Amino acid sequence: MNFRQLTYFIAVAEELHFGRAAERLDMAQPPLSRQIKQLEEELGAVLFNRGRSAISLTQAGERLLKRGKSILAQMEDTRLEVRRLGQGAEGRLRIGFVGSATFGILPNIIKSFRANYPEVNLSLIPMNNAQLHRALVSRELDVAFARPALQDAEFVTRELQEEKLILALPDVVDTGGRTVARLERLQTHNLILYPEYPRPSYADFVLNACEAAGFEVPLRVWCMDLQTALSLVSVGEGVCIVPESVANAPRKGMKFLKIEPEIARTTLSVNYRLDEQGVHVQNFVKLAQKVARKIL
Repeated sequence: MNFRQLTYFIAVAEELHFGRAAERLDMAQPPLSRQIKQLEEELGAVLFNRGRSAISLTQAGERLLKRGKSILAQMEDTRLEVRRLGQGAEGRLRIGFVGSATFGILPNIIKSFRANYPEVNLSLIPMNNAQLHRALVSRELDVAFARPALQDAEFVTRELQEEKLILALPDVVDTGGRTVARLERLQTHNLILYPEYPRPSYADFVLNACEAAGFEVPLRVWCMDLQTALSLVSVGEGVCIVPESVANAPRKGMKFLKIEPEIARTTLSVNYRLDEQGVHVQNFVKLAQKVARKIL
């Protein structure tokens, strides 16, 4: 039994008349009668009681009509679901991100994507750069927001937002009303760095920027992520060099100063696999770039 035969059978079963069923199917009556007869032979069951003036369904025909309608409905539902997935109207998107992305444009991108594609389920997973790289390679992620960009010939990278580096420090530190910090004044403070491993990481980016500016970091405290680093700053454990957008979310026990002269800039990027063909990823990246252009 194939879907064409099932469609023919349902038409005859609903019309209970071969002539009307043939008109409904836009075909001649003899081929339709032959198809029904062939279906009965394949199934080994009589589906219709054939009278001189009317036909009716047998018990086997009634059961096939019930099941057949369900099968065709499921096929139509499947067709529509697959089409919607192909169009990016529904499905799932797995997004990895570094912690600092949540202070910048990532929330706006997520909000905009949800508004445009409400049926797509989003999985949001915080990771450091090394974890993002591994997850993209193993296809555990679809998209990764990284800082700095992920270096891999198999990845496509789109830069979204460039930021200055600023200094986060405990609010109990007397800065004399200054809004600017100079690196040489940090000699007596612990510099909190993250992540401690795996390396290289954002921590190495900061250390390289300090070295290029002629500042050797004497006192170092290591932790695993930005949130922990900010918590350590707020309790007076040291200072931390962070992207400028982190200052958008004021935190108790902490203040922020600009660093002059400027030592470096950091860029948030969206990364995905070069062989990625999924429409969800393409839609998301295009929207992320659009949001970034609008904000900047």
